[in-house]
Amino acid sequence: MYPVSDAFLQAVKANTRKYYWTGRITAKDGVSYDFGQQDIVKGSGYISCQCCENSEIAIGGVYAAEAGLSLITEIDRYTLLDASLTLGFHLLLADGTYEEVPMGVFFVSEADRHVKAIDLKCYDAMLKFDKGFSAFGTSGNAYDLMTLASADCGVALAQERAEIEAMANGAVTLGIAEDNDIETYRDLLYYVAQVLGGFFAIDREGKLELRKFGASPVLAVEQAYRFSSSISDFVSSYTAISSTNLKTQVAEYYALEHDTGLTMNLGVNPLMQLGTEDARKLICGNILNDVAAINYVPFDTETIGNPALDLGDVLTFRGGQADENKTSVVTSMRVKIGGKQTLKGVGKNPRLTGVKSKNDKNILGLLTSLAGTTEAAKYIITDYTNGSAIALKDGVEKNLVSLAFAASEKAESAQFFAQAIITVADTVPVVKSTAAAGTIHIPGTDAGGEGASDIEVSLPVAYELPGEAAVTFRFVVNGEAVLMHQPAETWQEGRHTALLYWPLLKLTANQQNRVELYAKISGGSGSIGMQGLIATVAGQSLAGAGWDGTVSIEESMKAPVLVQGFLHAGTYQDRFVSGELT
Repeated sequence: MYPVSDAFLQAVKANTRKYYWTGRITAKDGVSYDFGQQDIVKGSGYISCQCCENSEIAIGGVYAAEAGLSLITEIDRYTLLDASLTLGFHLLLADGTYEEVPMGVFFVSEADRHVKAIDLKCYDAMLKFDKGFSAFGTSGNAYDLMTLASADCGVALAQERAEIEAMANGAVTLGIAEDNDIETYRDLLYYVAQVLGGFFAIDREGKLELRKFGASPVLAVEQAYRFSSSISDFVSSYTAISSTNLKTQVAEYYALEHDTGLTMNLGVNPLMQLGTEDARKLICGNILNDVAAINYVPFDTETIGNPALDLGDVLTFRGGQADENKTSVVTSMRVKIGGKQTLKGVGKNPRLTGVKSKNDKNILGLLTSLAGTTEAAKYIITDYTNGSAIALKDGVEKNLVSLAFAASEKAESAQFFAQAIITVADTVPVVKSTAAAGTIHIPGTDAGGEGASDIEVSLPVAYELPGEAAVTFRFVVNGEAVLMHQPAETWQEGRHTALLYWPLLKLTANQQNRVELYAKISGGSGSIGMQGLIATVAGQSLAGAGWDGTVSIEESMKAPVLVQGFLHAGTYQDRFVSGELT
């Protein structure tokens, strides 16, 4: 629920209310047009949104909100495509002041001109995430993937990293399985929301926000405020989830100890396929705990309206056929500008789902893979890109890439390619000096110029050259470092691109292989931005594994110092900041 004052909550449920709507259209060229409620054709304005489908509650929602209105204006409709539209609701309080509630930021997709009015249909920024996703084998935690989508699609995030990483599964490292159906960033956000046990929505400021279904009611809807209502006689609750494991091709079943409710089917989530079996169980267990919070009575009601309500808000109903001890959740909402508000909470009846044993629910997934000569002859690419920025510190070697793959008996070789865009900084300027020699002419003092002389001089001159940093790259194949070939570059401050290649010869068949790339900078610092690094292993008859759950940990410390012939020992302490290592 949007944070409003107590005075607003009192005024919004009074027998009478005084309010008005305002809006602003900002064209792509920066020209803005303000309008009021008198400029909106009566009965034409609305805002509609939802967070899940129309039959039952589900996590992973990435629905776009829609707004429409007919505006009496002379604005040229051709200038309104992709223009932004902001709406505001202003309510008169008991002290005579008006309190504004922002109603969202939308973008014009259709503008149809009539004689005196323009019909506008608009959607919020969720549609910007329909941009094609091409981030290769990106890995990172949920916030890293959210940041990736935010940066590429131009939509700001409503939450900070600490808030997301504090959630269950928020700090878990996720990798995108090579076999996936992610076509757009919106698809990626769907799977991220599943992992976090919630849904995505665009908030009232136009930012991407992750929301979860809760238990604490934000508002009690009295019978006097409802024009009509339909409240179910059952509670929709979930006590189990089903998630398909690509490796085993089994739809795994996770349930609470008292499994008496519905089962939410998550399908195949490509972010949950890499890593160890225990890591997958941990992720699914955390999702189950979030899903278990869903314990709501489905409803459908038409009310006098409270524009401060948001999707995911938990409500209680009082009076009439309502049970005050039960809660409901808003899964869809429609606000009429100058009219009523329709609220709806969907849900499935547990009594109509049928009863199956856990063995029955652990069904085999409908997943098949091609085998034989055709599959063996396929040209396979295992790829990777960094989902978060990489920092290179002076004198410290950093692992940039670690790709695992397997080769069949017909695969004899493969090729490793990498490209890194590195920004070099903090170099030390080089100061040099030399002597400047020349002749100084001293003119004469009299009118005829007599007494002039020339003097040979030599003066010291100091000048500064830009500093340079040396960057060395190192390949490691199956745990063995390549010593004879280590590419190196010497760069001044600025952006530079490194193109790297190493042939992988004489591969061992039917065995996992691993190629790693390290980098070390000396004489400065470096950084690789998000998606600034791409790498691939390509060849015939390969099976890409990406990240397989192996975690490599490096530890470095200063060398002990001899003081007056004695070894000076310090105190070393390991500290694990956050997260869980499995």
